[in-house]
Amino acid sequence: MVAEPARFSPHQSRISQRVASVEPSATLAIDAKAKALRAAGEDVVGFGAGEPDFATPQVIVEAAVAACRDPRNHRYTPTAGLPELRAAIAEKTARDSGFEVSASQVLVTNGGKHAVSNTFETLCDPGDEVIVAAPYWTTYPEAIRLAGGVPVFVETDEASGFQVTPEQLERAATDRTKILLFVSPSNPTGAVYEKTVMAAIGRLAVERGWWVVADEIYEHLVYGSCEQHSMPVLVPGLADRCVVVNGVAKTYAMTGWRVGWMIGPTDVIEAASNLQSHMTSNVNNVAQRATLAAVSGDLSAVAEMRQVFDRRRRLIYEKLSAIEGVSCFEPEGAFYAFPNLKRLLGRQYCAGRRPQTTLELAEVVLEYAKVAFVPGEAFGAPGYGRFSYALSDADIAKGIDRIAELVAESSE
Repeated sequence: MVAEPARFSPHQSRISQRVASVEPSATLAIDAKAKALRAAGEDVVGFGAGEPDFATPQVIVEAAVAACRDPRNHRYTPTAGLPELRAAIAEKTARDSGFEVSASQVLVTNGGKHAVSNTFETLCDPGDEVIVAAPYWTTYPEAIRLAGGVPVFVETDEASGFQVTPEQLERAATDRTKILLFVSPSNPTGAVYEKTVMAAIGRLAVERGWWVVADEIYEHLVYGSCEQHSMPVLVPGLADRCVVVNGVAKTYAMTGWRVGWMIGPTDVIEAASNLQSHMTSNVNNVAQRATLAAVSGDLSAVAEMRQVFDRRRRLIYEKLSAIEGVSCFEPEGAFYAFPNLKRLLGRQYCAGRRPQTTLELAEVVLEYAKVAFVPGEAFGAPGYGRFSYALSDADIAKGIDRIAELVAESSE
């Protein structure tokens, strides 16, 4: 007897609605397109990817090589991270930001994105609202939605230094508000919050009983007279309702090693560790050993990279600002410039193209100038564009000059 084929409802989707609703990463898509053009022989300058162009410091690499030879690292280890690494991250956090925590408050994750995802999965119930300042990193809204939360966006612009105010947050809050996402230095804008503003926002969170998720992944990439601060240090009363996410990717040029962490109250970390035990188990042991060398070492290599980024920051700011129709907020941290490109829209470019959005403008610039940048729509900020300056001075100059030439040849 032949079994009947399985019958499915005509309305049954092959892909779950939850996953199908996730927007693809615009930054990775732009970077992939630029790499594909390069592979085809095109001379493309890519401002898309948010990763340092430096090699991982050699002492960290050597620690990984040694770890490969140690049989201890060929086996499962605790989900929450190697005990010595959790302790080292706690010590590094106290050293670098003044936030004193215990090793039991640290969960080692598979990169910063995993830390963000774990945090929202652990804190959000369906319908909980999370306040997110725009422009925002593309992953935040998706991680919130996947956790059942509802992102509530608060707009900022270059006039405010891309900094949200306590008054804006109060207007955005409802009785469903549970979490405030706070990011400084910012991806994509390069903004760094002033100490007094950060403290005022932290006090508001305490008064309203909100959780704060503070992303400090760019903590060491701050320039000029700007200073980096950690909100739970400025507002100690916040510590019991604050999760700090961080990692080695940006500071130590370790994007491919995939190690991050979340720091929070012990009950939150235990719950997130339980979640991670079912999702991924422990983070790659060799990468954990490399991270131990990174966070336990000095910051000399970091200082050298920051000096180079600072020079590139000034270069890209000057060259973008010199393009007619472009205005640019001077980046204060991270390694991104976020110029206002609205006056470049509606102009006629090559082949009669008249882009009406920065998404369309990015396509024109990639096709005719062979320059890739990420349009502001990806960050909740139409009319802007994100330019990573984590590439050589020569490429920065070449890429921005190409855009300037394309704009000069356009017409109203």
